[in-house]
Amino acid sequence: MTLEGSLETAADGSRDAVMFVFTVTNAGEESIELDFTDACKAEFLVVDGGAEVWRFSEGRAFAQMLSSDRLDPGESTTYEAEWSDPESGEHTAIAKLRARERTCEATTTVAVPD
Repeated sequence: MTLEGSLETAADGSRDAVMFVFTVTNAGEESIELDFTDACKAEFLVVDGGAEVWRFSEGRAFAQMLSSDRLDPGESTTYEAEWSDPESGEHTAIAKLRARERTCEATTTVAVPD
């Protein structure tokens, strides 16, 4: 079982928000189930110089519910988040899959205009 992740970001140009799109792909040869214990399927972080600037789940409550996503070989799924009123500057964005017994992470740089 091999999961591969990629993370794309898009600032809207007016510094109002940054969108994150985390794509998780089954790069293996067998189907896999991604099992989740709540409605938050991926965590998104923004760090600057090692210090955490923003975390998607901070201050949020998520429904406690069991769910799963099935990925056949070569199939992908995406998870999205929005950072409202972001801090200006160049930051590192990190996305982490929150599935039980499965790991996948992706990192990219995000530049927020002044």
